[in-house]
Amino acid sequence: MKRNLKGNLLLVLAALLWGVSFVMQDKAGEVLSPFAINGIRSYIGTLVLMPFIYMRGKTQGKPFFEKEKVRRRDLLLAGLSCGLFLTVATNFQQFGMNAYPPGAAVSGRSGFITTLYIVLVPMLSLFSGKRPTANVWLAVLLSVVGMFLLCFGGGFSGIYMGDIIVFACAFAFAFQIMSIDRFADRVDGVKLSAVQFLVAGTLSLILMFIFESPTLSDFLAAAPYVLYLGVFSCGIAYTFQIVGQQYSENPTVASIIMSLESVFAALAGAVLVGERLSLREIFGCAIMFVAIIAVELPAREKVKR
Repeated sequence: MKRNLKGNLLLVLAALLWGVSFVMQDKAGEVLSPFAINGIRSYIGTLVLMPFIYMRGKTQGKPFFEKEKVRRRDLLLAGLSCGLFLTVATNFQQFGMNAYPPGAAVSGRSGFITTLYIVLVPMLSLFSGKRPTANVWLAVLLSVVGMFLLCFGGGFSGIYMGDIIVFACAFAFAFQIMSIDRFADRVDGVKLSAVQFLVAGTLSLILMFIFESPTLSDFLAAAPYVLYLGVFSCGIAYTFQIVGQQYSENPTVASIIMSLESVFAALAGAVLVGERLSLREIFGCAIMFVAIIAVELPAREKVKR
């Protein structure tokens, strides 16, 4: 029971760190370009995970670098695939948050819209032959209603461009999660995380040199926010998730706890930078959160005699 409680607590902390990261992304985006933010934060995340991989290898007798050629190949393929989707997802997210007009509740809105990847994953699984259960269809219906209340307060003509871009980021995160699922039983999870961060950081910095021209003063101004994103959001939070899921006894409960990321994003926006959601937007967020929970609840299976 203590082990399960410890695991759930670590998952709550991970969700909290990820929720606060939306505020940090919003603040970083005010002074630094998107590709630069994600390039630096991803490299920092890789550096933070390296000591954890090394220490865990010492205690569990696992090598720091994979010795078998097949395992190295699988780790490289998984890292490239997941890293590519992560690059698309994080940069769409940052561009979307930068596109919101002044006065919009950026952290709360983008946090809830991003977390819709939990609903999108089982929906996209249709293309791989997996049939969604009844609770998934219910979650899709609820998420559409919640999205309408959250994003269409002024009608379809009043939708923010940021909402559309962040919703595209939720699709990219869904593909990234499906890619992780494909390689999950063939590679080490923490090593995969480090490799995908390395790939995402490299691709983002290449795009930065092509499309952006940040200055040293821009990097220095954004340093506290990018440091948080790299150390706490990428490195520490992911480690908490890995250890927490190992300790937690119920995967459904673990998934629901992780979806609290969206709630913490809205709370962090209100507490740290004074964002305020309207009553309509709050109601939309609540419905979307119910959708996120609904998709994670186990469906009743029919048993044939």
